[in-house]
Amino acid sequence: MKQAEEILAYLKTGKTLTPLEALDMFGCFRLASRVFDLKQDGWPIQCDKRDIGNGKVVGHYTLVNSKDLWPE
Repeated sequence: MKQAEEILAYLKTGKTLTPLEALDMFGCFRLASRVFDLKQDGWPIQCDKRDIGNGKVVGHYTLVNSKDLWPE
């Protein structure tokens, strides 16, 4: 299974995903690129950027819950 497919399956469970979690779970160094690919395929993924302190911001990716917007 490709990384993008694994990430999509994870997001379909309703959980959020950060780049560090993607690296740990899927060996994915470039989560934003995989999310871009999924968006190109029509998946409605949102990124909520959260300040974690010291001026650092981390993206938390989620799949829009409304299955009416899903391409499958």
